[in-house]
Amino acid sequence: MNQVELIMPKMGESIAEATILKWLKKEGDSIEMDEPVLEIATDKVDSEVPASNSGIMGKIFFNEGDVVPVGKAIAIIHTGGAENNAPSNNSVTAAVEVPYTPAVALSQPESNSNISSISNSDSDRFYSPLVMNIAKSEKISMTELESINGSGKEGRVTKKDILDYVDAKSKGQINVALPQNIETAPLNGSANSNAPTPPLPKSSPVTSTIQAPDVQLYPGDEIVEMDRMRKLIADHMVMSVHVSPHVTSFVEADVTNLVLWRDKNKKEFEKREGEKITFTPIFIEAVVKAIKDFPNINVSVSGNSVIKRKSINIGMAAALPSGNLIVPVIKNADTKNLIGLTREVNDFANRARNNQLKPDDIQGGTFTVTNVGTFGNVMGTPIINQPQVAILAVGAIRKKPVVLETPQGDVIAIRQMMFLSLSYDHRVVDGMLGGSFLRRIADYLEGFDLNRTI
Repeated sequence: MNQVELIMPKMGESIAEATILKWLKKEGDSIEMDEPVLEIATDKVDSEVPASNSGIMGKIFFNEGDVVPVGKAIAIIHTGGAENNAPSNNSVTAAVEVPYTPAVALSQPESNSNISSISNSDSDRFYSPLVMNIAKSEKISMTELESINGSGKEGRVTKKDILDYVDAKSKGQINVALPQNIETAPLNGSANSNAPTPPLPKSSPVTSTIQAPDVQLYPGDEIVEMDRMRKLIADHMVMSVHVSPHVTSFVEADVTNLVLWRDKNKKEFEKREGEKITFTPIFIEAVVKAIKDFPNINVSVSGNSVIKRKSINIGMAAALPSGNLIVPVIKNADTKNLIGLTREVNDFANRARNNQLKPDDIQGGTFTVTNVGTFGNVMGTPIINQPQVAILAVGAIRKKPVVLETPQGDVIAIRQMMFLSLSYDHRVVDGMLGGSFLRRIADYLEGFDLNRTI
C-alpha cells in the first residue's frame, strides 16, 4: 500500500511553527483529497489543513495541543495500490526536525528522539522540541525558560519568544537572576504583530516588575478563559501602550458630498462592477493621498533609528465571528484605484467573516484604519498597531446642523458630519505632523468631487 506523509504546511514567510488545535480525522478514517484533516493555529491566524491525497488515515504523530515546526510530517495517509518497497506501518516514522542554527557554529544536534518534547519535573509547562533545541543551543537553563512569557496557546513559549529572549539577553536587557515569583515583561510584543517589533533601547532594560492586581470574586461571578486570539490581542495592546507614548488628535469633517455621491452611484457601481461600494475604500483612498503628502507618517521605529517605508500598505480592522478583530492588509494601496480598493476591502471582509484569511494577508502593514462608526460610535482613541506609528479611527456619519459661510452671509444647514481621530507615536510624530496629516485626510474627504465618474 502506498504511503504519503502529511506535512505541516508553511502558512506564511514568517511562520515557523503551528499548534494543532483539533484533529478532524482519526486513524482508520477514509479521507478525500482536499478534505480538511485537522485545524491548526499559528501566531497569526487559525486554519484548516486539507488532505494531500485520498485514502485512509494512517499513523498520527502529534496530539492536539502539540506545537509542530513547519515542514515536519504530522501523519501518514495510505493511498492504496501496491508499492514494492513500501515500508510497513511499524516502520513509519516522523520526518526529522530541521535543527535550529544559531549565528555561531555548533556541534551536530542530537537526534529527534533525544530532544523530544519535555517539561521540567518541577513544572507542568510544555515546551516544544524546537524551543528545547534552541534553549540547549543557547545554554538557556530551565529556570530561564520558566521566566519567559509565552505568546502561544495557553502561554506556551514559541520560537519567536525564545529568540527574542536570546536577543535581549545578548544585549544585556535581561536580568537572569530575577526571582521566580516575578514575571518578566514581554520583550518585543506579541506574535500578533504584522512585522518584527523593534527592540527596546539599551537605556530601557526589560526588568519590569509591574503586575496586574488581584481580582476579588463576588457571588454569581463567572470565570471565562480568554481564547488564544484574545490573549494575543491583549498582549499586543499592552505592549503597544508600553512602547509608544500615545497622543490622539481629532477633527470633524463635512462629508456631505461623499455621502451624496455614494447614494447616487452605489446601484450603478454594483451593477457594473459586481461589488458593493462602502465608505471604507473611500476613506483608505484619502489616507493614501495624505500619506503621500506626509510620508513621515509611514514609518517605524527601531531603537534610535527611523525606518521610512517605501510601500504604503493599509491595514483595515475587520470583525471575526468570534467577536475578535483582525487586521488584513491592502498591499501597495497607492497603486490601486477606487474599484481595486473596493474589491480588496470586500474580499478581506468576507474572508474574515468566514475565517478564511491567510497569515500573509495580515502582515506587512504600514498604517491602519479602524472604523468605530460601524458600532455607532462617533469617535475613538485607537491603540497603535506596532510597529507602525499611527492609526486612524473613523466615526459614524451623522446629520448635524452646521454653520456655513456663504457670499450672502452665514447660514445654518443640515450636513453629513463625522469625526476622525488619529493616535500617533509621540517619539517620532509631533503634534504638527500628526495634526496636519489628520487635517489633510479631512480635506480630501470634504473635497470629494460630487461629479466624479465611476
